[in-house]
Amino acid sequence: MSMFSTLEEAIEAAREEFLADHPDIEEEDASISQFGLQKYVMQDGDIMWQAEFFEEEGESGECLPIRSGEAAQAIFDGDFDEVELRQEWLAENTLHEWDEGEFQLEPPLDSEEGETAAQEWEDDNSESDRLL
Repeated sequence: MSMFSTLEEAIEAAREEFLADHPDIEEEDASISQFGLQKYVMQDGDIMWQAEFFEEEGESGECLPIRSGEAAQAIFDGDFDEVELRQEWLAENTLHEWDEGEFQLEPPLDSEEGETAAQEWEDDNSESDRLL
């Protein structure tokens, strides 16, 4: 699964991936039961997003399930407010890149690098970042 710099791109890619994984289903006939989302802060400070759709509620994937039922279907159909999704995202669920390709919820604080990363990560979860 790929990460994208905008939430809209991540959702569109997840929609395309779902349809590619279900070639027998037309887009207008797709029945979505779960939507998952994940926010990443990269080492360079960039924010990246990953999204996924599932037919069955409770399926596990790489993202946190944040909507189910009609709400998940609405996102699949493009009926969602990106600002609202960003505002509802919990900062403590954001994964931060510690080493290239390795992500964790918090930096280790037992080194100078870890303390510096913790300060940068804290800056990246400001209210203004969630509204963008």
